[in-house]
Amino acid sequence: MFVAALFTILLTMALTLVRALRGPTVFDRILAVNMFGTSTVLGIAVIGFVTDRPDFLDIALVYALISFITTIATLKYFEYGSFGCGRREENG
Repeated sequence: MFVAALFTILLTMALTLVRALRGPTVFDRILAVNMFGTSTVLGIAVIGFVTDRPDFLDIALVYALISFITTIATLKYFEYGSFGCGRREENG
């Protein structure tokens, strides 16, 4: 059963990788990369459960936090043009 779960997670990761490469907008690509990170967290958790290594769950949680912070920072960069506090200046 866990092999089927891992296979499904890998299939989901492959499909999100396709979406990340072919996404029509940059926000679709960022969403796909975020979903890839979530699938990675699930994969790490399943592998930790199968191998009876509970420390893998800690690794999965740290990876989830890093993935979340990276997604927020990337969205901020594409929205405002920098990681600073100010807004992007628009001419017009």
